[in-house]
Amino acid sequence: MNDSASTRRPGGALDTVIFDWAGTIVDFGSFAPTQVLVDAFAEAGVAITLDEARGPMGLAKWDHIQALGRVPAVAARWRERHGRDMSREDVDAVYQTFMPLQVARVGRYSALIPGAMQAVATLRRRGIRIGSCSGYPRVVMDALVPMAAQAGYAPDCVIASDDLKAGGRPGPWMALANMLELGSRDVAACVKVDDTVPGIAEGLAAGMWTVGLSASGNEVGLSWEEWSALTPDERDACCRPAEEKLREAGAHEVIRTVADLPAALERIEVRRGCGERP
Repeated sequence: MNDSASTRRPGGALDTVIFDWAGTIVDFGSFAPTQVLVDAFAEAGVAITLDEARGPMGLAKWDHIQALGRVPAVAARWRERHGRDMSREDVDAVYQTFMPLQVARVGRYSALIPGAMQAVATLRRRGIRIGSCSGYPRVVMDALVPMAAQAGYAPDCVIASDDLKAGGRPGPWMALANMLELGSRDVAACVKVDDTVPGIAEGLAAGMWTVGLSASGNEVGLSWEEWSALTPDERDACCRPAEEKLREAGAHEVIRTVADLPAALERIEVRRGCGERP
């Protein structure tokens, strides 16, 4: 990040960045949770598409499964197969199928997103604290975190969706728990970085600045190889709906991937230096 007076103003410095995981730092295209959800519903005799699985992304996984069961097309298929609406007990059963599959397969999609380590290194040089939270429960994070550390990414704090009694997204609790753990003194000096609407809502509810990621995450849903094969015009067309959705959700900045984050943080620091608050 450029430390010149043109981009850094007195009082504008940020001190904490809180990252989501899948689609933000690891797993370009956010495939680990979505593909496993498709497979877990299939085990219950109900077919769902990858696009349907992506719909409620960002929620804690039990809540995600419940939300999928309320999607009209999915609910109709569930009734056709089981003769009733999806109950809490049914959500529990799908969740119990989902969990071991997710733990077993999260490693397949644990590759760091290109540019992530360079962005994190820039923040480290600035003395910015690195927090993280996820829609994954603790048992999945316990599998994912060591893999990420082996690849070089080790945030200062990791909060899972089931760590807190208050719950997960879109509430502010995981983001605020990061602040408590990291000793951050001002929510307005914190930034939440996420690829989903619930993740942006989480940051806003906590009183933080928010940065949405359009290309790497759930909304576009392409692998790195598929994304790399697109022309610039095709990339623009793919990202436009995601960018609009994240801005409508209230994101202060919308960028393509975490590789673009340092420049976005500079712009936020200028706004803070001018007295603006999230």
